[in-house]
Amino acid sequence: MKTLTSVLAFAATVGLAAQAPVADGKPSYVPLKTAWGDPDLQGTYTDKDENGIPMEKPNQFQGKSLADVEDSELADIVRERQQRAAASAAGIGGADTGAGPTHWYEHYDAKNSRAWLLTDPPDGRIPEQVPAVQQRNAARAAARAGHGAADSYEDRGLYDRCITRGLTGSMLPVIYGNSFQFVQSPGYVAIRYEMIHETRIIPLTPRPRIGPKLHFFMGDPRGHFEGNTLVVETVNFTGRTAIGVNGGGVPHSEKLRLVERFTPTARGTIEWKATVEDPDTWVKPWTFALSLTKDPTQGVFEYACHEGNYAIKNILSAARAEERGK
Repeated sequence: MKTLTSVLAFAATVGLAAQAPVADGKPSYVPLKTAWGDPDLQGTYTDKDENGIPMEKPNQFQGKSLADVEDSELADIVRERQQRAAASAAGIGGADTGAGPTHWYEHYDAKNSRAWLLTDPPDGRIPEQVPAVQQRNAARAAARAGHGAADSYEDRGLYDRCITRGLTGSMLPVIYGNSFQFVQSPGYVAIRYEMIHETRIIPLTPRPRIGPKLHFFMGDPRGHFEGNTLVVETVNFTGRTAIGVNGGGVPHSEKLRLVERFTPTARGTIEWKATVEDPDTWVKPWTFALSLTKDPTQGVFEYACHEGNYAIKNILSAARAEERGK
């Protein structure tokens, strides 16, 4: 709490944004500086306009790189994605509860900055999984043998239980709650998420890692600036969360190493690029990227997930009622 208070207390900036030349002659955006000289990333951002972008390259773009996709092609596919999102409205909430009005959701009319998210490997495909994944999945299935989907609250996912979406899930767009707040102080960057309402506090000063036997849902991060880019390396994950892939998630191992790069590319825009390295899950590392857009109207609302939320209670009580009726 003391560290977060310090982060909030020192949120001040100085300087002017500018354009500076780079090696190829094209201008490179130079962001504001904080009062202590770090690139200023502070503010409220959203990635709601990245909703609907697939992680991997769609088949229609085979043989093309992201740079090869024409603006007109991207515009056509974005229109198709918007139409699919609108058509799916009736299914939100399930057949019993039905959908709310479209203004409840943030995935309609997403503008999309790119045709797909994966930037490496160049073929736009996530690398193959290693044999250890099948062994891990088999062990999990064996441990759950004889368990139903609602025998206990522990049979529900971490997201259902309002615990975490993990990384990279907490940064990937969903139908609502896509706001992030960046706050800085000397030696720290904090990222506060609207969905689940977690806060990552990232030390920038050199300090030892926590012990190798300690693992966290969001890992143990360390950050530093490379020029204007905030680089965050996170390890010590639990292995109980997943890497978001094409609307779902692939469980990773405790060996996951996640390297994120937050680069201001224009006034009010940050490119978030994440490299996933897990030798117990994929044969080689892979990288994806999306855009975060500063938007003060997308405030980080309180996510009181447990207050008045009867989902878990009702799921479990319904399962018990079903059992009694058999």
